[in-house]
Amino acid sequence: MNFKKNAAKAVWAIVLFILTYLFLFTLVFLFAALCITGGICVFMLRPGFISLLVGMGVGILGLSVLIFLIKFLFKKHRSDTTHYAEIVREQEPKLFGIIDDVVGEIKVGFPKKVYLSEDVNAGVFYDSSFWSMFIPVPKNLNIGLGLINSVTVQEFKSILAHEFGHFSQKSMKIGSYVYNVNMVIHNMLYDNESFEKAVRHWAQISGIFSFFVWIAAMIIRGIQWVLLKLYDYLNVKYLALSREMEFNADEVAANITGYMPVKEALLRTDLSKYAYDVVLNFYEGKIPENKKSKNIYREHQFVMNFLAEDMDIPMKNGFPLVSGYDLNKYNRSKLNIKDQWVSHPTTAERIMALEKQGVEREYDSKYDKPAVSLLTGAEETEQKMTEKLFEKVSYKEEPSFLSYEDFIAELSEVYLKNFPDIYNDYYNDRNPALFDPENIVCEDSDETIGTLFSKTAVERVYNSLGLENDIHILNDIAGKIF
Repeated sequence: MNFKKNAAKAVWAIVLFILTYLFLFTLVFLFAALCITGGICVFMLRPGFISLLVGMGVGILGLSVLIFLIKFLFKKHRSDTTHYAEIVREQEPKLFGIIDDVVGEIKVGFPKKVYLSEDVNAGVFYDSSFWSMFIPVPKNLNIGLGLINSVTVQEFKSILAHEFGHFSQKSMKIGSYVYNVNMVIHNMLYDNESFEKAVRHWAQISGIFSFFVWIAAMIIRGIQWVLLKLYDYLNVKYLALSREMEFNADEVAANITGYMPVKEALLRTDLSKYAYDVVLNFYEGKIPENKKSKNIYREHQFVMNFLAEDMDIPMKNGFPLVSGYDLNKYNRSKLNIKDQWVSHPTTAERIMALEKQGVEREYDSKYDKPAVSLLTGAEETEQKMTEKLFEKVSYKEEPSFLSYEDFIAELSEVYLKNFPDIYNDYYNDRNPALFDPENIVCEDSDETIGTLFSKTAVERVYNSLGLENDIHILNDIAGKIF
């Protein structure tokens, strides 16, 4: 119901843009025709070099505004794939087999190309232009190796089902229309570098040209003012629809794999991304020592499981089984504020929607194995992607590999074991002065470190901080800061 409601609003926003654009285009086209005709008349009435410059300047005035209004027709948005590694069916038959299953069950086209990337992510992408609203564009699939490293085969299948779910229903076409209209307006508002360069070149030819270019700039600013108001309105409708599209794609995925694999993969993703960032930050600190990783994904797996053990997160099928409590451990806000400027609902909102639907499916237990097992020569692939990742780093000397054992030892000591377990993660994301916990004395008190930093006490601290933050937000809203 919400999807249809937001889709209807998005359609109205598109219609409003089309009507506004056609009105502006008609005015500008007539203005350009008038300018060109006027320029010719100026020269014909009094032929001469000055009249030629004036006539050309008048023509440039009209043409500049017209070109500004139609330049988006020739703009193409190309996806950057330089940091991707394309794979084909002959290389990865098992992986392609899972993709076959998903596109077959959802009844969508197979991706034109399949890529591996380095991070914890997945997505369907394509090169787009204004004309892609009318001409079907082949889609490509990007799969992050960090994501494959974090999920089971069944969870991986649910992630693919979510991505292709965006294209499984004809109503989703509305989203692409709104997106492209958004890009058209964005092009006229912010993507003007080459246009402005050409206009400046014309202005430098003659002072007369410069005068008419200045007039054109004033007219264009007026058009941009109108478009900016329309852009804000359209963006709100697009983002509202985008959030509903995420819920819709989750529902498609749940109907393919059941809701539990979707839920468990969603809950684990933040932990996996954090673990991946921990490893990247560790090696950033190793640049002065000319050290790099041979297989960052093996280390990523270690950190993810280490963090899970440190936070008492249980394991399932070899992966951390993150709960909703773990997800919101440090977020104790009591407010429920809808942010109209976000493109995705929160993970908690997506989980709630999945649990409400409660779609269950039976599947073969063989799909409980790690998704990385789908890769032919997984370790070799991980090492190649690691090498690709470190190609971007500049070292003073030829770098050497840090052994896996040394990585574990150094990271455990420097990054992961700053404070004993007795502090119940209280000092996470804090930077206190160094102290010796064995020599702390609580004068005039029977309190001990164990009671001061008990789970109940730490819970109270985070609840208090959450309430204080809520008060600040409400004060900001009351003061109309947002």
